[in-house]
Amino acid sequence: MSGYCRIAPGHPVHEFYHANEYGFPQRDERELFERLVLEINQAGLSWETILKKR
Repeated sequence: MSGYCRIAPGHPVHEFYHANEYGFPQRDERELFERLVLEINQAGLSWETILKKR
């Protein structure tokens, strides 16, 4: 699993995100905007918290 985050496999939130979203290009403007807003507003919170709140 080189190139795959060690925390993702088996993790209830990160596994789905990494398998279906992380590293895949977005062409839909709404999904791209969502990613941008999530990244901007993370502000020190864990990425797990951000993924759970969306």
